[in-house]
Amino acid sequence: MTLVLAGILGLVVGSFLNVVIWRVPRGESVVKPPSACPRCGHRLHAWENIPVLSWLWLRGKCSRCRKPIAARYPVIELVTAIAVVLVVLRFGVTWATLGYVYLACVAVALVMIDLDVKRLPDKIVMPTYLVVIAALFAESLSDGQFGSFWRALAGGAILFVFYFLALVLYPGGMGFGDVKLAGVLGLALAWIGWGALAIGAFGAFLLGGVYSIVLLLTRRAGRKSGIPFGPWMIAGAAIGIAVGEQIWDQYLALLA
Repeated sequence: MTLVLAGILGLVVGSFLNVVIWRVPRGESVVKPPSACPRCGHRLHAWENIPVLSWLWLRGKCSRCRKPIAARYPVIELVTAIAVVLVVLRFGVTWATLGYVYLACVAVALVMIDLDVKRLPDKIVMPTYLVVIAALFAESLSDGQFGSFWRALAGGAILFVFYFLALVLYPGGMGFGDVKLAGVLGLALAWIGWGALAIGAFGAFLLGGVYSIVLLLTRRAGRKSGIPFGPWMIAGAAIGIAVGEQIWDQYLALLA
């Protein structure tokens, strides 16, 4: 039942994220006006706003103008639902789970916005610091163990400084939005352990590097082409959170 509720929550939040992804980069309110067809302006009724099901019922078309509705909308809703369920599976029902669920939902929005406009809006990134820190602090209060909390703060600072130095030394490689996102991801990774932080940080550069090489080999980009790095930071962090400690332990075992 917990996982079912988590999935439903993810679908609902995913529907809202579609609004966030479209409006925040344009400086528009996510509250009003109500959702509408971007082509004909038809304001959606409640039955047209049911996550995934409405898109299937309408066969991917607006009920008024019959123009196609992009498949990315139900995909984002499903991806968000899956992300929330995976977080609950990973952490159970705890205070920390709230922070990781929020981060997972924010990550979906940031990936799409970075791919669309190559930006990581402060309006999304900065509040995430407060939510994640508050959730981890509440978890520490509940069990009286603050070691993981202090490690999380240290990890967030370390990853922030690392990315900041990378920005200073190689300005064209990333933007300051990546630096600010790094601090949040560092919090979430270091809470789990130093191994998770190391694997999550390394994974971002590994995945981003492989993607860049593929683009170069297929001539879809040149050496001076810029690619959004936020999605790879988030992908690396996801790996670190999921299996980072296990990978790190295996790595240390091989060295030994």
